[in-house]
Amino acid sequence: MDFITGFNRDQLVMMDFESCLSPDSWARIVDMFVDILPMSKLGFNDVLNSEGRPPYRSSDLLKLYLYGYKNKLRSSGQLEHACKVNLEVIWLLKGLRPSARKIAYFRKQNARAFKKAFRHFVVLLKEWELIDDNQKRVEQNPEYYRLRQQITEHQFGTLKDIGGLPIP
Repeated sequence: MDFITGFNRDQLVMMDFESCLSPDSWARIVDMFVDILPMSKLGFNDVLNSEGRPPYRSSDLLKLYLYGYKNKLRSSGQLEHACKVNLEVIWLLKGLRPSARKIAYFRKQNARAFKKAFRHFVVLLKEWELIDDNQKRVEQNPEYYRLRQQITEHQFGTLKDIGGLPIP
């Protein structure tokens, strides 16, 4: 009896990225959300350079960050690595591979716009009933959540300030 074998690595494999993602993938939600966001109104500015390499669109890098926050990819290095190996991220960014430095610079330059975008995102997820308010748990154990809120300080403020995003 033979062993189960994988595909031949030397052979060209045609692949459809659309079929690699499940219909309820988080990447699809992030993609749809960022496409309907008023990016310039939130404070994201796409400026084309007159010389040098063209920049990435703000919407593409925001998609990367939103996907990363859900999947606990916080650092620029982790996000850069995900752009190379994670099929959902490759699909989401259409194959773009920004460097860790470019990702970190984008975060630094758009901190206020990030905060507004996250608030929009949480409100929309609540409307779509993809997340719920964890107010019942907070009322049952207020001291625990008060302490937890102090611990979960983040670059953009506490998670509660971002819009009540439930902490896993």
